[in-house]
Amino acid sequence: MTNVPTAVASAATARASAPPTPNLSAFIWSVADLLRGDYRQSEYGKVILPFTVLRRLDCVLEPTKAAVLAELEKRTKAGLNPEPFLLKAADQSFYNTSKLDLRTLLGDQDHIAENLRSYLQAFSPAVRDIFERFDFHTQIDRLDKAGLLYLVTEKFATIDLHPDVVSNAQMGTVFEELIRRFAELSNETAGEHFTPREVIRLMVNLLFIEDDEALTKPGVVRSIYDPTAGTGGMLSVAGEHLAEINPEARLVMLGQELNDESYAICKADMLIKGQDVSNIFAGNTLSNDGLPATKFDYMLSNPPFGVEWKKIEKEVRREHEQKGFDGRFGPGLPRVSDGSLLFLMHLLSKMRPAKDGGSRFGIVLNGSPLFTGGAGSGESEIRRYVLENDLLEAIIALPTDLFYNTGIATYVWIVSNRKPAPRKGKVQLIDASAMWQKMRKSLGSKRKEISAAHIDEITRLFGAFEEATCDGKPISKIFRNEHFGYRTITVERPERDEQGNVVLAAKGKAKGKPVPDSALRDTENVPLTESVEAYFEREVKPHAPDAWIDHEKTKVGYEIPFNRHFYVFTPPRPLAEIDAELKVVTDRIVKMIGELSQ
Repeated sequence: MTNVPTAVASAATARASAPPTPNLSAFIWSVADLLRGDYRQSEYGKVILPFTVLRRLDCVLEPTKAAVLAELEKRTKAGLNPEPFLLKAADQSFYNTSKLDLRTLLGDQDHIAENLRSYLQAFSPAVRDIFERFDFHTQIDRLDKAGLLYLVTEKFATIDLHPDVVSNAQMGTVFEELIRRFAELSNETAGEHFTPREVIRLMVNLLFIEDDEALTKPGVVRSIYDPTAGTGGMLSVAGEHLAEINPEARLVMLGQELNDESYAICKADMLIKGQDVSNIFAGNTLSNDGLPATKFDYMLSNPPFGVEWKKIEKEVRREHEQKGFDGRFGPGLPRVSDGSLLFLMHLLSKMRPAKDGGSRFGIVLNGSPLFTGGAGSGESEIRRYVLENDLLEAIIALPTDLFYNTGIATYVWIVSNRKPAPRKGKVQLIDASAMWQKMRKSLGSKRKEISAAHIDEITRLFGAFEEATCDGKPISKIFRNEHFGYRTITVERPERDEQGNVVLAAKGKAKGKPVPDSALRDTENVPLTESVEAYFEREVKPHAPDAWIDHEKTKVGYEIPFNRHFYVFTPPRPLAEIDAELKVVTDRIVKMIGELSQ
């Protein structure tokens, strides 16, 4: 191997040559021009994402590199473990002991692959894990064989990604934009990996609003957890928000992520923020919980919508059956075709007990968890558990076409076991489906966005906890928990013989009583707020005087028919008005036909 220059270019000089930050994602994307032909479009991310992370880390360590190398030499000569000294010298939670960096790598074109591997190996263990998750060494080999490794490295070495130039928030946005574009090229579900920033800001606002006073105390420390962390966007925005409220506050961030690339980016982001990356876990949260005994102050999640959980059904059912309420899935199990409510229960299990300060979390769900499943079903039992334990604070309906991978209706649930006194026993529903503005350019399925003014208005509605209207239509309504409950009663009618006489049971405990006719059996849903007997006498008896209720079959169910509560009937226009319009149109058509025939 030939000697490689060890001088580190000054940070100021490097930053002076950097491309404009607003064009950063486009600049990084230009690397695709080099890859075209040797890589399929769907494979571009395998190169561009890890190189972007590498350059980010490279820039972060650049100002302290000389100090780290001096410290390494000093402590090694003294026979001491250098690691704690290197971390202090780097002023980060990671370091690199190589004399190389991306710029100096360019000084030895013939040994670029060997030197790049050596540089990667010199990172602290947490960083090496990031590049293993990217399977970066495979791409180094592939790029080297194609004669592209030097060119790609050279391209990235010219970008300045130091946090002074590109903030953590900007970097997060760049990563999300790149992932979205790569996912679209490979026909994957782009939005599985991240949530639009404005939705996260809204959720964080709702999460913290009731705790503003507590969060402004000096030296406050709080924990926040995301079981579907993606690239760490929710954790990052929560950290930024708390820093605005109280710069002295500290938010400990924890999470888990299934997708290796997203996990790697999240871990890199947490490293740069100075977070303990041992709190970020890889793997399936539902089948292999990385933080099984930990409770949190705050939680956020945007689990995948309508995704089946058949692959992990065995593990989930075992926990449900063997551990019951001592595990995560005690209330019940939803149908295998949609695992959204499994994540809701997972978060419920992570709530700090109310006596220890309690918890609050926000979760994005589609419409089906509101009403799917009748009384006694897994979904209904989960809703029953949440409502009967007074855990649901509010549900906010979001506009459609807000997410990158779906245009369907979505809802934010705010759940807490430390409700303020006015909210106890009640649920607030907020219809924010009309609060949006059209995007200048669509991104996948995302055609709308929530403005800062909309976020402020939704936050105000939630904080005020009162009913409200807009243009004569309700946008905030408050209900008692039991309003969403009902009893499904089984209504029986007697079997009759050919002469029309009621058939009586001849034996057993039902001896002498009418035999129910299964063909005439029916069910009725009676609101929990109403007497079953009164309902039966009013709604059933007048139509079926011989009917009775089989009380042994009665089941309690819960559903939240959100849209029904905000539906406003618009009466049709008067018939005379419609006829007049039709006459005008008809006369015009007759006139046009007449002109054509002349």
